[in-house]
Amino acid sequence: MKRHGLSIGIERTGSEFFLSLKAQGTLTHDDYNIITPLIDSALAEVKNPKVKALIDGTELDGWDARAAWDDFKIGLKHGNEFEKISIYGNKKWQQLAAKVGAWFVAGEIKYFDNEVDAISWLNEK
Repeated sequence: MKRHGLSIGIERTGSEFFLSLKAQGTLTHDDYNIITPLIDSALAEVKNPKVKALIDGTELDGWDARAAWDDFKIGLKHGNEFEKISIYGNKKWQQLAAKVGAWFVAGEIKYFDNEVDAISWLNEK
């Protein structure tokens, strides 16, 4: 049996958020039914939230069609709230996904092949 799903961490200091996500396997609509309300409620409490996100895609195989749509909707709803999104992974398509994702968020998105560089970039001013 292959594992799949999302784990999430949300830290808040004032109006600044640090969101960490680890994705495994092929994400489904059910995964987004769990994770989306957590993101929505965390960000709804703060006027003009500023979000930095670290996405670990090293175990991500992709999305099913409905989950891809769910991911797109999160980008449309919260795209202006993201300052930086750092994606680290180990698959060529993830680098392309980071470039496409940049069309839907106001902040910067960069792809890295290791976690240390991904975190260092997020912490740059």
